[in-house]
Amino acid sequence: MFDFEAAVQAPFRMQPGLRRLAPAAPHLTPLAPGSRHQREKLAVLSAYWPQALLRRPDFDAEPALDALSAHAAAEQPQAWRHAAGRVEAPLLGTAVEAGEVHQTAPGRFGLGDEVARCLHGLPPAWRRTALLSLAFAEDFALVDAAPGAGAGSVPWLAVALPSHWAPERVLGLHFAQIHAAVPETALLQRAGQALVGLVAGAGRCERFVWNVTDQPRLHAHPERTERERWCATPVERAWLRHERQTFIALPALRQALFTIRVGVSPLADIVSTPERAARLHAAVTSMSPQVLAYRGLVPVRDALLEWLARRAAHATGTAGATGATGATEATPPAAPAAGAVPEA
Repeated sequence: MFDFEAAVQAPFRMQPGLRRLAPAAPHLTPLAPGSRHQREKLAVLSAYWPQALLRRPDFDAEPALDALSAHAAAEQPQAWRHAAGRVEAPLLGTAVEAGEVHQTAPGRFGLGDEVARCLHGLPPAWRRTALLSLAFAEDFALVDAAPGAGAGSVPWLAVALPSHWAPERVLGLHFAQIHAAVPETALLQRAGQALVGLVAGAGRCERFVWNVTDQPRLHAHPERTERERWCATPVERAWLRHERQTFIALPALRQALFTIRVGVSPLADIVSTPERAARLHAAVTSMSPQVLAYRGLVPVRDALLEWLARRAAHATGTAGATGATGATEATPPAAPAAGAVPEA
């Protein structure tokens, strides 16, 4: 669940914003067959998988992938089964064993074999990862904290729904390199190595990021989004793009799996009370020109602040806190499917 009150703060600062994850809080969100996240992921993995499934050639990701698969089976047994050499997504009626795809039950949307057909189109070495991606809302990136030249780097990614960044451009880069173009991140850069050590330790952490956007798609790779932003979307039809990010620590490997669950909700549904409108108004007001440019808000800043001020004075709409979470598990699709990693 996206925590609006925790995420939207003034003054706005580009910083890690980590907090401890509640003991019972899950890392993973199962997807129902045909859900919006799943349909967009199917489209990406069918047409653009080399930009979504990435591994540094000299890196062995199998131990971390084994750990992720075992974690998914323990946390969400109704959605994932893990055994030696075989994984299965029961809700999707699909399994992968030794790189081979098996349809274990009739599909529950489309022609019934969408997931299996997508996996058949991938190299066998990527089929288990792709099935994990289609079974859960989250994308995944691996942070390597092991001592050596690669410490703090990202040698493996499975990211089908990026937020205006290109996964293929960050593969193998160090934490500091990935965030080098982010404005006002002196604190983030200073905390970088300590952050990597923290998430690869025994702790359970989460963070939230957000942005106001002019388009509703979950998949926002820069090659498939408009370069000229805000040309056709008035503020009252804007969207809040939000992410919940968690870290699954793999201390024995000195690695951590970084999960990213993206959501896109109508801004008017999220800013449903005067208090929320005032909170978002204060956050946007406090953004520096550099941050506004980085987040693509320069063309719409004044109109956005005016609209938020009106809503802060007069509440409209009835959506509550659940508007920020969407209905990832069951909601069918409502919308068609450089260098630095931007905030959402």
